[in-house]
Amino acid sequence: MLKGSIILLICICIVPCASAARLKAGVAKKNITIEEPDFMIHDSLFVRAIVFENGDHKKAVIIAIDAISLTGSGTGARYVPADYIDQVRITVEKELNIYGDNILFNASHNHNCRNQISKNVVAITVGAVKDAYNNMVAVKIGSGSGYDDRISMNRRLILKDGGEWSIRHSNPCPPDEEVAATGPFDPEIGILRVDRLNGKPLAVLYNFGCHTYADPYGAEPPYGGTTADFPGVASSLIEENLGNGAIALFLQGAGGDITTMRYKDVNQPRDAEPFGYMLGLSTLKALKDINPVNTDELSVIAEQISLPLRKDIPSRIDSLKKQESALLSSLRGTSLNFKTFIPLYIKYNLFPEYPSYYKHLYLHEEKAGVHGLKGLDAENRRNIEKYLRNVLAMEKLCRIQDNLNLLRSRQQEIEREGSETISVEIQGMRIGEYILVSFPGEVFAKIGLDLKEKSPYKYTFVAGYSNGYIDYLPTAEGFNGWAYEDTNCILAPEWHETYEQKALEIISRL
Repeated sequence: MLKGSIILLICICIVPCASAARLKAGVAKKNITIEEPDFMIHDSLFVRAIVFENGDHKKAVIIAIDAISLTGSGTGARYVPADYIDQVRITVEKELNIYGDNILFNASHNHNCRNQISKNVVAITVGAVKDAYNNMVAVKIGSGSGYDDRISMNRRLILKDGGEWSIRHSNPCPPDEEVAATGPFDPEIGILRVDRLNGKPLAVLYNFGCHTYADPYGAEPPYGGTTADFPGVASSLIEENLGNGAIALFLQGAGGDITTMRYKDVNQPRDAEPFGYMLGLSTLKALKDINPVNTDELSVIAEQISLPLRKDIPSRIDSLKKQESALLSSLRGTSLNFKTFIPLYIKYNLFPEYPSYYKHLYLHEEKAGVHGLKGLDAENRRNIEKYLRNVLAMEKLCRIQDNLNLLRSRQQEIEREGSETISVEIQGMRIGEYILVSFPGEVFAKIGLDLKEKSPYKYTFVAGYSNGYIDYLPTAEGFNGWAYEDTNCILAPEWHETYEQKALEIISRL
């Protein structure tokens, strides 16, 4: 009898303890589009928040926002206010007792905000976190990954001369004959599935690295209208298909050198919807193979690290000025202008053997011992070649001017810092087997791929554009490419090794 009583007592004690140890989560979504828009709104901008709490009362928050970055002028226009992160963290810590460093902010890097983010975005964000916190329920979670290689590609072109060139609208692409290869890209979608205990979905976190600057097809010119871009389309698609009030949070990844496919297509409008449908459907497909389980695993580590500021900008500017001078010296006069060049170029490429007239007149001149047409062709070809060389030099000069302006601007930033290093926040977050490690800038795809490979956890993902913003972060090797990202950077190449070591150390401690 005594033995049976002891067993009963043990069972009574175990059940409530196991229940208390279960992970809880709550989600919320709020519109952050400006109250009185002065631009066409194709689809609204949102902030989405998810709050986690485990049995030890550890809490973590992830905030995903449809903004270009997490810095700004303070007016709330295209950017969030400059003190956005600090203000949200201070308020949430004060009102909900959630440690500020346990909040991860991630911007989708949406280029199409069109100055239409609400000036009240701080209060709206805090409201989303409060709603999520106040509606937490017990959950099961599962980690997994999807795959889609139709959306993105590396925008850095590796040239045969060893240099690199970025695919951007601000400069032309190099001639095909100069291109040797493209850089790596990452088609993996890092997914965290969060279900209620009854199996109904509560939230989906999905991480994917790619610049977001498509436009909504068919919207009013000149820019296509305010939109959350393809991540907004994907999140809406996921939410509609899951139902039950589920919320999908897009987390921008290591997309610093990644662009959408056919970014410079001049034959059809750029359209965010197909990319969004691809990403959303690929995420939904992968969700089916993820089986959520009970877990109490929740941890966050946030640390400030010092990264070296670059010192090579003056020498790089000198090098570019020399290249500029050499290109200017290479320009040669030609009798052609754009009006005469275009028809000649077309004609001499369509009919290279007999461009000036039918073959029979060339044959007649040959019999007559004259060379009028052949002489004209030779002169025209010389002028075409000179004109083309001038055009190619002009294209390179455009890129040099872009790089010079960027380098001068970055040098001013470095001088304002007044030191040799800059402090940034690196945050690691573990939710079950799902690992996120952040960086406040546009890290290259290879950096994310390397961290995934070296991490001891299968489901490790980089959240770039998180908890701040300090522009582009090429790999150490990438600095030698002379591409856009290499010049639009304030850090020295050594930053790469320092960050990777710290990121892996934080991951190992989660």
